Amino acid sequence: MSDVKVKICGLTQPDHVADAVAAGADYLGFNFFPKSPRYVDFETAATLMADVPEAVMNVALVVNASDEDLQALIDIAAPDILQLHGSESPERVAEIKARFGVPVMKAIGIAEASDLPQIDAYGAVADHLLIDAKPPKGSDRPGGNAVTFDWTLLAGRDISVPWLLAGGLVADNVGEAIARTGARQVDVSSGVERAPGIKDAGRVRAFIEAARV
Repeated sequence: MSDVKVKICGLTQPDHVADAVAAGADYLGFNFFPKSPRYVDFETAATLMADVPEAVMNVALVVNASDEDLQALIDIAAPDILQLHGSESPERVAEIKARFGVPVMKAIGIAEASDLPQIDAYGAVADHLLIDAKPPKGSDRPGGNAVTFDWTLLAGRDISVPWLLAGGLVADNVGEAIARTGARQVDVSSGVERAPGIKDAGRVRAFIEAARV
């Protein structure tokens, strides 16, 4: 079994959290973007995070959040990592990291080679990167769109900070994605659901097992 780490994102219910922990997830993601079917409020997330083992990281997904909202999120839910999934600039990422003292993960959308320079730009300021597929044109959600990208774009690339591969991953393709990109960490949301926002325990287990073959 490999040492690939797995993030299960978009958790909304206590049993989904328990299932992900039991299956061996390393990161749990909670989505604070109101347009997402996986949205939870700060108080709900605090309850969901309360019994998560210390070794499992709670990640808070936000989109272009204000300082006031970030402070409220930290005060109420105390996440281990802030995942910035909007159009935050490298300067804004650095500002958030310095202001709040919480590790920052920056999500980056990739569709073609011209998108790759942002990996270095954000890698210089973020603690982690999440390399995702760009959302389809017209989508009002920055992630969880079940879209993949050309994984060979990342093959052999030296990335300066820990990073997770995301975008359209499911149990049937995660092994190939890892082989093609060299990823040592992967993120899944819609790929382990039976309906938008509803995680399936069997799919969660199958995904984690497939990622670690």
